[in-house]
Amino acid sequence: MSEDDKYPPESGRRRFVKGVVGGAALSGVGAAGSATVNTLTTSAGEGGGQTVAMAIELTGGPAPRGMPQIPVEITDDGYLRGKWPETTTITQEGVEVQVAQEDMAGGVTYAGEWFQYCGMEGYENIQPDFESDNILRSAPGGYDWQSEEYETGDRIRADSFENYEEWGNGIGSDGIGKPAVTNWRSEDSEDTLTVTVIRSPIIEEAAQDDEWLAASTENGFLAWMNVCTHFCCVPGYKKNEEAARYDAADGVYCQCHQSRYDPFSIVETLFVARPRPN
Repeated sequence: MSEDDKYPPESGRRRFVKGVVGGAALSGVGAAGSATVNTLTTSAGEGGGQTVAMAIELTGGPAPRGMPQIPVEITDDGYLRGKWPETTTITQEGVEVQVAQEDMAGGVTYAGEWFQYCGMEGYENIQPDFESDNILRSAPGGYDWQSEEYETGDRIRADSFENYEEWGNGIGSDGIGKPAVTNWRSEDSEDTLTVTVIRSPIIEEAAQDDEWLAASTENGFLAWMNVCTHFCCVPGYKKNEEAARYDAADGVYCQCHQSRYDPFSIVETLFVARPRPN
C-alpha cells in the first residue's frame, strides 16, 4: 500500500457567487442558481452546529460535500500562510463559548467550524486559542519538485511556484496549477492538519472579478483542507494516474472511494459541524 492510500491517524471552479446562503435554505442558492448547497447531518453542540463554509466543489463520488477552503496569503518575507480567523467569545444556546470566527469579504463568515469534521474537532490545533504562526510547511508525500527543494517541515516559499503557468507532472493538463502538500498549524502539536496549496492562473484570473476569491487567495494561491469528507481519506491533486478514469485528471481525486473535487470551483456548502470536546 502506498503512502497515498493510507487513512489519516484519526478517524464541496467556484461559481463565483457573492454572499452566503441563509441557514434555512437547503436546496439551492446563488446567482442564476449556480451554486450548490450540500448537507451533512450530525448532532450539534458546543462550538459546532449549522455551518456555511466555502469549499472546493464536490463533482462526483460518495462524499457528501466539498473540502473546506483555507484563506491564504503571502507574508512580507515571502512565505505562504494559511489565515486563521480571529478568536472571540459568543453566546450559544445561553452558554458563552470561545470560537474562531471572522467576517470577510463577500459576506462570508470564516470560522474554525469549517474544519470540525473527520475527528479534527478534537485536534488541539483546531481549537480557537491554539497559537501558531500559520505558515504552510512542507509535508511528506509531496511532489517530486518538493522533495528536491524542501525537507519535511520547511516553510513553503511563494517563489517556488514561479513556473506555475507551465508546471506539469504527466497527469492531466500542464500549466493549470502547481501544487504542494503541506502541514498547517501542526509544528507544535501532536495532531497534523494536511493542506494542499496550488498556484493557478485560473484562480488568479477569477479573483479579479470575485470579492471572496480576492480576499481568500493571493497571486493565484489557493489552499484547502485535504481530508475527504466521506471517510476522511487523504485525496490527491495530480497524484494518481487512475484519476483520468473518473474524469478527474485535472482535479482532486480520492483513491479510496473515487470522490472527486474541483479546486477551480469554490462553492458554498451548508453542513452541521461536529461539536468540539468539552
